[in-house]
Amino acid sequence: MQSQSLKTISSSVFIAICLLAYAAVSHAHTAGATLDSGNNTRSFTGVAFITCIDDGNGPADNLIARIRDKSAPVPGLMTNLQIFKGNKSNTITDTVSGDAEFSPFVTLQGGPGVYWIMVSKTDVGARQFDVEYHCNTSTGVHTGTDIGVTQFGEPAFTP
Repeated sequence: MQSQSLKTISSSVFIAICLLAYAAVSHAHTAGATLDSGNNTRSFTGVAFITCIDDGNGPADNLIARIRDKSAPVPGLMTNLQIFKGNKSNTITDTVSGDAEFSPFVTLQGGPGVYWIMVSKTDVGARQFDVEYHCNTSTGVHTGTDIGVTQFGEPAFTP
């Protein structure tokens, strides 16, 4: 009898862990690429927009994001993430080059709508990166999140 109770408890715990893992993965938003795969410029920048909408979980209040440098370590060569919307902005740097760990999350509270993100690097050299991003309600519930890329490379200027 005691063995059967232990099996039931073990099964219940396993199912709960699987459901929590599924919930965490189903709300994960990650995008990545390589900045300056040619390894020859300091000014390589990626620009994207993230749209935060009410998907039934409630209206968006903020965007949280973080960055991870997945390349080999190079002293002084780091990746940066900037978020801006309207007249507000926030930024975070992955301060350990090539450790494959995410930076802390940075938050920008701008309500629903379009947030812009920029990813850049501090010097010449290719950097493989990931950005994780989530739109949240004021109570921290994940809500509608979509991304689009507008620039990836050196900015082109026409006179």
